[in-house]
Amino acid sequence: MSSFPTASARKFDPNVLRPGRFIKRFMPRGLFGRSLIIIVAPMVLLQAIVSYVFFERDLETTTRRMARDVAADIALLIAQEDTYASPLRENLRALAARQLRYDLSFEKGVHIAPPTKRQRSTIDLALDEVIAQQIGERRHFQTATLPDRHRIAISVEVHDGVLKAIVPRHRITVSSPDIFILWMLGSSLILLAVAILFLRNQVRPIERLARAADAFGKGRAVPDFKPYGATEVRRAAQAFLTMRERIERHVQQRTEMLAGVSHDLKTPLTRIRLQLAMMPGSPESAALRQDVAEMERMLDDYLEFARGEGGEKSQIADLGALVRDAAEAAGRARPGPLAIAVPDGMLLSVKAHALRRCVTNLIDNALKHGNSAAVSFELVGHYAEIHIDDDGPGIAPEQRDEAFRPFHRLDEGRNLQTGGVGLGLTIARDIARAHGGDLLLSGSPRGGLRATIRLPK
Repeated sequence: MSSFPTASARKFDPNVLRPGRFIKRFMPRGLFGRSLIIIVAPMVLLQAIVSYVFFERDLETTTRRMARDVAADIALLIAQEDTYASPLRENLRALAARQLRYDLSFEKGVHIAPPTKRQRSTIDLALDEVIAQQIGERRHFQTATLPDRHRIAISVEVHDGVLKAIVPRHRITVSSPDIFILWMLGSSLILLAVAILFLRNQVRPIERLARAADAFGKGRAVPDFKPYGATEVRRAAQAFLTMRERIERHVQQRTEMLAGVSHDLKTPLTRIRLQLAMMPGSPESAALRQDVAEMERMLDDYLEFARGEGGEKSQIADLGALVRDAAEAAGRARPGPLAIAVPDGMLLSVKAHALRRCVTNLIDNALKHGNSAAVSFELVGHYAEIHIDDDGPGIAPEQRDEAFRPFHRLDEGRNLQTGGVGLGLTIARDIARAHGGDLLLSGSPRGGLRATIRLPK
């Protein structure tokens, strides 16, 4: 039986055909970084093209033209050496050295070894090619850059020896091509600095808008935010301010409406309660008193749901101390085994009263439907998580989303809103989301339900 995997067993990796996903891992995620790449990438590409054209085309062309003049001088010196005899040759050689400003020397009876393969620069190759064209390929010659890098030695074989000419490098090629690079890099850095300065000023209003929207989503006040920047950014900022005003006005109107309804309904309920108090005791009056108390509790739940703690301001608080106080208060209101493992020192901007009510309600639910409960705290990434665990019957995974629906009570299994109107978990989740976090339900290690309040740090 073959040990190789079959075609159906092989897993296809879609990233193989999508290199863009691999590149995205190394790309900056912020607007400033991406905008900077848009500016830097074309500049780097342009410099690469200009450098290639300069060094591989223009520099080589200039070198060949300058080398052609030096090769013509060498050809003239060779003609003198082959045509005239001593001592006229020495006189002509000295005259040529003064006029051409070459350092000339002659070694009689010496031959040049055949050329060998070695790594040569662009200047050496261009010079060799031009000299070979001027004096012919049959005549042996050598070119070499001297150790000082400022002179080039050209040795040519004549009929009775070797003529050696030391030529300044600037006579053959551009003397300082690195000056061009420095000017190009220097100007690019200056332009890049100016671009970064202007880009930073353009991106800053967008970053402030993002921070303001994030703070408003977490229920924090943003009193000093004002639109500024480009026209499009100002329009987006003004739209954000308009949206914030509409949301705040909607919350205020809803709260005022429910508060008025609650007040209007409590007035006749108070009269009914007084009349019941004046009536002689009977099973019927006792039942009516319970109904009145139930209606008053329902009205309080409605008002609390409508208010949503929208008026409370966020303040820096010790999250550990706040959770511990809420847990102890819930434990006193509904006695039962309650384990609290919450450290101090975690400072966070929260709405203290709202968060305390959220934790208290969840602990009260845990003690109501379980024999014991536990409160714990941990940091997970950029979030602080408060866990409330119990050992009750729990909630089936398919019913956990329904448990958050307003005025909805579970019919099977564990009923989290026993004795209420179906707003307990809804209010708790609204409070968590008003902080920019969320309320999650999952299975508990204790066998029951785990309610997790996730708050951004």
